[in-house]
Amino acid sequence: MVTYASKIPKESIIEIVATVTVPENEIAGCSQPVELQVKEIWTVNKSVPILPFQIEDASRLVLDQEAEMNAGPKAAGEEEKKDGESMPVVGQDVRLNNRIIDLRVPTNNAIFRLQSGVCAIYRDFMLSRDFIEIHSPKLIGGSSEGGSNVFKLKYFEQDACLAQSPQLYKQMALCADFQRVFEIGPVFRAENSNTNRHLCEFTGLDMEMEFKDHYFEVLDLIGELMVFMVKEIKSRHSRELDIINKQYPFEEFKIADPVVKISFKEGIRMLNEAGIEADAHEDLETATEKALGALVREKYDTDFYMLYGYPVNARPFYTMLDPHDPQYTNSYDFFMRGEEITSGAQRVHDPEMLTERARSLGIAPETIKDYIEAFKYGAPSHAGAGFGLERIVKFFCGLHNIRKTSLFPRDPQRLTP
Repeated sequence: MVTYASKIPKESIIEIVATVTVPENEIAGCSQPVELQVKEIWTVNKSVPILPFQIEDASRLVLDQEAEMNAGPKAAGEEEKKDGESMPVVGQDVRLNNRIIDLRVPTNNAIFRLQSGVCAIYRDFMLSRDFIEIHSPKLIGGSSEGGSNVFKLKYFEQDACLAQSPQLYKQMALCADFQRVFEIGPVFRAENSNTNRHLCEFTGLDMEMEFKDHYFEVLDLIGELMVFMVKEIKSRHSRELDIINKQYPFEEFKIADPVVKISFKEGIRMLNEAGIEADAHEDLETATEKALGALVREKYDTDFYMLYGYPVNARPFYTMLDPHDPQYTNSYDFFMRGEEITSGAQRVHDPEMLTERARSLGIAPETIKDYIEAFKYGAPSHAGAGFGLERIVKFFCGLHNIRKTSLFPRDPQRLTP
C-alpha cells in the first residue's frame, strides 16, 4: 500500500478508507489534530506527474506583495527561509496562467469564500432596509457613463455596448415606483489601465434610493451599511481572515461609527496644509487620494471615510449640480485604506436638465432617449452608488493587487483562462 501511495501524483483525487484516531502526542503540522489508520486507498482521478507549481510554494508567507507580483516560478519576492535555504514564491503571472491550481491554495480559497460572504452581507443589509434586488441588462444601445471607455459590439444589425454600470436602469426602476433598489452583477470598463486596482470586468454592488430632504440621507444609510459590513465580515469570516493574514499580513480594518464625512474642499485644505499640492477644481489623483487617506487615518483613526461635493468636471452627465455653486456637484466617493471603492451622487431627475448635461459632455441624447423620457412622467429626488466587490476585499485585507480578488481576472493584457 505504501508503494502504491507513493506513486500517486500530487493533487490527484483519492478516496481513503481509514479509522480516525487521536495520537498521544499532539499534531502541530496540520489543521486536524487526528491520525488516519489507513486500510484502503483508491485513486479516483490521477493528476499529471509535474504540476505548474507546488501548492506549498504558492502558500508561503509574503511580506513584499509587490515583489511577489513580479516573481517568476523559481524566483521569490520576499522568501521564506527554511533550514537556512531560500524557498521559492510563485509569481502572479504564473499563478494566473494556471489559475485552477492557484485557487487550490488555502489563502485564495479563503479570499473567495470571504468575497462570497461580502455579497451575502450586502444583500442581507439591503433587504433589511426594504430594497428590491433587480437584474438590469448588460447589453445596451449607448454609453451608460459617458466617455469612450466602453466595449462596443454588433447586436444583429445594430451597434451595442457592454454596460459600464446599471446606473440608467437603477434610476428607471425608481421612476417605476420601486423606491429602493440594489443589484449585484458584472460591470465592464474598456480602460487601458494596467494598474494594481483596475479591471476591465468586475462585480458591482450597486444601489439607488429615493430621499426626502437631502442627499446626505443616502450617505448616512451607506455609512450604516459599511459599519454593518465591517462588523459582519469580522464576525462571520474570522477564519478566512486569519488564513489570509498568515500569508499576506495586514492591519485590522478600522471604521468610525458614525462614518467620517469630509467635503471635497475640506479635503483639499487638509492636503494643502500638509504641504501637498491639490487643486479644488480638479479630481484627485491616486497618489493624492492615498495621501488624504493617511491624513484622515491620523486625524480620525479610521480606514473608511466619505468625500463629498466633487467639482463638476470630475462627474458624469447625470450628476446633480450643487445649487449653491454650479462648479461643484452633489456627489461623493468612499475610500478604504486611502483608495476609492465607490463613486456616487444625487442624480439629475429633470429631463431638460439631463438632456443639456448629456450634450455638454458629448453624449447624443437620442442614444439614451428611453432613459431621458423615463423622467418625463414624474421622478423622485434620488441618489445612489456602486461599489467594486473586488476592491472591497482587496482593501479590507490589505492586498496589493486586485487580481488576487478576481476569480479569473480580465485586464487589458488578459482574456484567458
